[in-house]
Amino acid sequence: MKYFKFYLLTIGIIIIDQVVKLLVYYNMDLGHEIPVFGEWFKIHYTVNPGMAFGLEIGAEFGKLALTTFRLIAMVGIGFYLFNLIKKEVPQGLCWCIALILGGAVGNVIDSTFYGVLLEGNVPANVPTPWFHGQVIDMFYVDIWEGRVADWVPLFGGDYMSLWPIFNIADSSIFVGVCIILVFQKKFFNEHEEEAVGSDAIPSTEVESEKAL
Repeated sequence: MKYFKFYLLTIGIIIIDQVVKLLVYYNMDLGHEIPVFGEWFKIHYTVNPGMAFGLEIGAEFGKLALTTFRLIAMVGIGFYLFNLIKKEVPQGLCWCIALILGGAVGNVIDSTFYGVLLEGNVPANVPTPWFHGQVIDMFYVDIWEGRVADWVPLFGGDYMSLWPIFNIADSSIFVGVCIILVFQKKFFNEHEEEAVGSDAIPSTEVESEKAL
């Protein structure tokens, strides 16, 4: 049971993420936008051939490498969560890793299978539809959009949006990482204290050594 509750959260994130993505795919046209809270928050159907939050990776086999990395990372995070639970670290840390794992698996499903299962989801001229699926994004927080002033380094003159379009999986990863960063001292200090305590020599052994 101590393992199940954390992996249940991961499974829940995966299911919600996939349901929302498929609802958008089957009920909206690509590029279609639905205002939710005025112009501030919208449902905007777009696909992302690259990384989280709309970032892309170049080169012909760049996406294949990215998907392979995601698969390896997903397995690694799964084992890491298992070991954390086994070591009985603070539960808050385990919940965060479960969130991150759910988000990772959610986007891996898109990258691995959507190119084959969903029509029109694979980019043109890819060597294989497998592992080249495009991640479906839909949540758009429209903080600011426009042309960046010419004097701004790197981005001067570019037309850009201040906030990317994202999905449930991206949000789950982001929230998990942020909570870990905020509470890292509590999570990892408690873990180290527990490890030190478990490695301590029992007092009876110390007394017997002194007697010798």
